[in-house]
Amino acid sequence: MPSIDRRDFLKGGAGAAIALSGIAPGILTGRDDRTVRVGIIGVGGRGRSLLGLLLQRDDTVINAICDINPAAIQRSLEMTAEAGAAPPAQYTDGEEDFRSLLVRDDLDAVIIATPWLWHTTMATAAMKAGKAAAVEVPAAVTVQECWDLVDTSEQTGMPCMILENVCYRRDVMTVLNMVRQGLFGELIHCQGGYQHDLRGIKFQPGAEFGPGAEGEAVWRTHHSVTRNGELYPTHGMGPISKCLNINTGNRFETLTSTATKSRGLHNYVLAKGGEEHPNAKVRFKLGDIVTTVIKCANGETIMLSHDTNLPRPYSLNFRVQGTRGIWMSDNRSIYIEDVSPEPHSWEPFDNYAHQYDHPLWTRYTRESEGAGHGGMDFFVVHAFVESVKRRVPPPIDVYEAASWSVISPLSERSIATGSSPMQFPDFTRGRWSKRTSSFALTDEY
Repeated sequence: MPSIDRRDFLKGGAGAAIALSGIAPGILTGRDDRTVRVGIIGVGGRGRSLLGLLLQRDDTVINAICDINPAAIQRSLEMTAEAGAAPPAQYTDGEEDFRSLLVRDDLDAVIIATPWLWHTTMATAAMKAGKAAAVEVPAAVTVQECWDLVDTSEQTGMPCMILENVCYRRDVMTVLNMVRQGLFGELIHCQGGYQHDLRGIKFQPGAEFGPGAEGEAVWRTHHSVTRNGELYPTHGMGPISKCLNINTGNRFETLTSTATKSRGLHNYVLAKGGEEHPNAKVRFKLGDIVTTVIKCANGETIMLSHDTNLPRPYSLNFRVQGTRGIWMSDNRSIYIEDVSPEPHSWEPFDNYAHQYDHPLWTRYTRESEGAGHGGMDFFVVHAFVESVKRRVPPPIDVYEAASWSVISPLSERSIATGSSPMQFPDFTRGRWSKRTSSFALTDEY
């Protein structure tokens, strides 16, 4: 790889780039650069899933883990033992003990899989400690936190990758391949969302949430009590953003959001706990369905839907539509003008899936088997590890972490002010029109 000059990256605004003076000090002193030394902050269900993927690789070593839950630490140690790996150091002494992990000099990268409110604090601390940061979604929950991620990455020269695994879902990568080959013509409109009945996750067991509950119900449900907006935008927005070249020749300009009334979570409490249950008195602020519309600089529109509190099948509601055709994920259908067999009639997307399968999936089909979320978790971990090994910017960078995550606080402001338009911050500081993308341009990572 060509040499990397830290000043050039900072001057160019590529704060997510990995500068030679920062990343992987062991590499600079002659250590074998085929091994990435990793620490994991948060080894609950999601963190252990990522840990499992790292343990399967021969180019990573887990040197430290951090969690305040002793059971999570114990299960992680069992996993490392089962994999034949040395036990990592453990940091369990309260919520701030992650800082003790970050001062270690045997870590090149840190993966953060904790509750949302800790993501930015931990990611910025990791970058300041000279570690490449990979953070679960969303990367931030306030506008200021989004700027904190960008500013810290630019100031330190350290990368921050948001672990948006849906960018690597096989069908959306096939569609991205088709978009890049011009099959849809010029893109006009896209849709996505997070449509997932989470009532059984927000309340565990029964109608409980908060400190006495289990899993994500300990912390996630609180967001539904206090916030009303597009709380989980990145699964729907990530793949769409790649199709529309956001921050690399295009950008989000304005946003409006509208929320329905809130009924689903209250009704669930009544059904599971009855009218006398203490949580029956809780008034949930989050509307059952939140619809967000975004206008892009190049004239495209995007619609996002957040729908987690009502009974429904799972769907990310993808739609990609251009001047020559349209793809919709829910019915796995496609229509390409003058190509599809019948005018104005859907045909199965499977007819195109093999022909336009992305080279990444073709190459790594076997390696991704058994990985979480249909294999796409393999690819997002692989991309982060490879970017650290190669000392290059990650294919999903800090500007995307900020641009996708900021949708949440902007939507909250829009709803609170009668669905008024909100202007997007330009986290690239004007460089979006000339920046280029490195995402999935080869079959390597």
